[in-house]
Amino acid sequence: MASMSKIMIIGNVGRDAELRMTPNGKAVCEFSVAVNRVMGGGSGERKEETDWYRVSCWARQAEIAQQYVRKGTSIFVEGRFQPRTYVDKTGANRTSYDINADNFVLLSSRQAGEGGMGATAPAPAEPSFDPDEIPF
Repeated sequence: MASMSKIMIIGNVGRDAELRMTPNGKAVCEFSVAVNRVMGGGSGERKEETDWYRVSCWARQAEIAQQYVRKGTSIFVEGRFQPRTYVDKTGANRTSYDINADNFVLLSSRQAGEGGMGATAPAPAEPSFDPDEIPF
């Protein structure tokens, strides 16, 4: 029987992409993405929560991510989801939401000169992605 594990997120990059090399010489790039959720209570209260994901890109995609993925950029990421549990410094159990990216698309970029290192991808005149087009 066939099986599949896939996740798609749209959020904002929380830190600049960091490129490193594995001992075998393969490029890997990591960055974090914040995804906001708005929840409504029965009393009409709206509460916003943020989920953080750690994204890893590999090989050529890692090199591209290192060049263009910057803090504050709106991004679409699709890949394989791997939750990971660990114990933090205080002894509390924590969960890290890791995504091994198959693909990513920059939806916007920071304006030039707003910080970060290196050049960012130019912002499109009109967003190339409309969230209303998502079929779910």
